Amino acid sequence: MRDHGRPADGWASASDIAGVLILAGCAVWALIAAMGRPARPEGVLLAVLAVAAGYACGRIAGSLLPVAGAAAAGLAGFGLACTSPYGLTGHAGPGAAQLTLATGAVCCAAWAAPRVLRATRPAPWILRPALWLLAAAITLTAALGGSAVGSVASGAVLVCSLLAARPRRRLPALAACALIAAVAVGGTWAVAKGSVPGGLSPALSVHLTEHRIRLWQDAARIEETDPLRGAGPDRFGELSPAVAQPLGPEAKPHSAPLQQAAGQGLPGVALLGAAFGWMLHALWRSPRATPVVLTAAVTLTALAVESCLGNALSFAQITAGAGLLAGLATARRLDDGPGAAP
Repeated sequence: MRDHGRPADGWASASDIAGVLILAGCAVWALIAAMGRPARPEGVLLAVLAVAAGYACGRIAGSLLPVAGAAAAGLAGFGLACTSPYGLTGHAGPGAAQLTLATGAVCCAAWAAPRVLRATRPAPWILRPALWLLAAAITLTAALGGSAVGSVASGAVLVCSLLAARPRRRLPALAACALIAAVAVGGTWAVAKGSVPGGLSPALSVHLTEHRIRLWQDAARIEETDPLRGAGPDRFGELSPAVAQPLGPEAKPHSAPLQQAAGQGLPGVALLGAAFGWMLHALWRSPRATPVVLTAAVTLTALAVESCLGNALSFAQITAGAGLLAGLATARRLDDGPGAAP
């Protein structure tokens, strides 16, 4: 599927420059929020470095080996999820996020694979169906392993990827991804502030768990003390009463937006949203085929929703995997000329 119109090279360069500025802003603001406090910005700096390194590796691999690179990334993520010490069902572990990224990477590889055997590209015709089966196997593994979040997210990525060949234009689908992420952030924030209309339903309260809701409420209270700079990176465990309870050994609020708000104030939340928006903009201007772009966008959106409900972005392998997937889906293939249309 080819999109109508070709993005100008100037737009692609502007997207890369914007990405550099946003990631640099995330690092600089973490240092500013930590100034004069016993804060630890190293985790934020590591996450920024992981995204940048993953994105660079994805751009290189996507240019040289678009199919093999994405397939290898998916298999690596699947292997990491299966061997994770946290397991597939750990609410604080990266298992569900790794399964989601692995499914998305394999689906991107399937769309990048040639549909039929060509003399110039001697890839077997069975490659694309085999990759779809691998993506289905990852989703099934998540379901059998007891990871409800991972199975739902991976299944959604697989279904949306299979339907990704239908849209003629990518912009409406990318706008829908941005809206879904915004609703997830808004819903998390409403729960933390206790401003859900009519209150939380009992079923949703059981699913989120009372302990996690208390963590979110603590993060919202910490943010209110200093909306500009927050309390400083990685200080949530010292200031949250819920963390000291037996059910909360992890010193994290189990929500990336609320963790940013507590540690770096509202500017930190804005920078996190800007980073996600930059990835969607880079995908919009990507020279890759629209199914590859939309598959990557759906995967990153699923990861964004998971990060609103858990600590997915607290693990370097997840942030690096997100950058890697974005790089794979925005790379210009070497066999595409300078005037190749997406």
